[in-house]
Amino acid sequence: MEQYAAIDFAIIRNEDKDNRKEMERDPMDYPEQKHQRRVRYKGTHPRNFKEKYKELQPEKYADTVAKILQKGNTPAGMHISICVKEILDFLQIRPGQIGLDATLGYGGHTLEMLKCLESKGHLYSLDVDPIELSKTTERLQRLGYGPNLLTTKLLNFANIDQVAAEAGPFDFVLADLGLSSMQIDNPDRGFSYKKDGPLDLRLNPEKGISGAERLKEMTQEEIEGMLIENSDEPYAAQISRAIISQMKKGAEISTTTQLRQIIEDALKFIPKDQRKELTRKSCQRTFQALRIDVNSEFEVLYEFLEKLPNVLAKGGRVAILSFHSGEDRLVKKSFKALLREGAYSEISTEVIRPSAEECNRNSRARSAKLRWAIKA
Repeated sequence: MEQYAAIDFAIIRNEDKDNRKEMERDPMDYPEQKHQRRVRYKGTHPRNFKEKYKELQPEKYADTVAKILQKGNTPAGMHISICVKEILDFLQIRPGQIGLDATLGYGGHTLEMLKCLESKGHLYSLDVDPIELSKTTERLQRLGYGPNLLTTKLLNFANIDQVAAEAGPFDFVLADLGLSSMQIDNPDRGFSYKKDGPLDLRLNPEKGISGAERLKEMTQEEIEGMLIENSDEPYAAQISRAIISQMKKGAEISTTTQLRQIIEDALKFIPKDQRKELTRKSCQRTFQALRIDVNSEFEVLYEFLEKLPNVLAKGGRVAILSFHSGEDRLVKKSFKALLREGAYSEISTEVIRPSAEECNRNSRARSAKLRWAIKA
């Protein structure tokens, strides 16, 4: 022990000498430390996603966020959950149950389901987006929902059987198939044609290939087929022809703006009084179709629907929220087929839509469709 103590004191004495030397050095020897200021923006309101520092910190600037919500807008970096009341009314969650949120996102639905459990039972929540998963997990933990009540996993919901093997059959399952607002609003993710950014479109930017890389692999016929199958695009032939034509000329299609410009140029034949609105819809559908292809969304949904009855407990309830006709068709067909086979005892006969009040409060709710089923 004495030997170690001597060594420690020697180290301390040497450090003292070094510190005295540092203090004696001329201040001019040190490089100037520049103060890092927050990014400033022009005008009275920030337009760039990264400049919206108040919206991106809702816990710190609650008043600002509340004002934005009152106007019927979604603050940057946030997501307003859709059909919450309708979903909870159907799921009938009780304390002590075990449930699954197949698509965690911002965690709005997860939070409301956790409240229903009243600190008894457990909820598993999945997401393929590593960026948002960590943020949401941390946010929910700050609210008191730790590992004893909530388990979050970086996992595609096509693999629900893996979670069920660990957790046992689920009493309730929710899948919200829509993109989260914070994904759409962040130009770095490339999901929106309205904002300039890399043409990425991956739900998990660490896996697979981007939208730009995917387009380079495809033929004109494949692009046209993708647009028709994934988004019912009426101008699929014109848009696919324009994309291939530009690539043959050596044009780069690596950003959202470049793809949008090609679509706009391809649809200039549309009468001027209709062109703006029809082009906007075609841009929306083209980005949707490419995103679905890049992330194999239909294949993933099909696998999820096929495995679903086997992970539900007897009398277990599942609610699925979809946002475009392709998804809704798959859910509707699956529920009907599994009802005939006896896997479900009951399914929704009509699609449930958000109320007019909710749509006025949140414009992104307008395309939502909710369907449900009960395990036999």
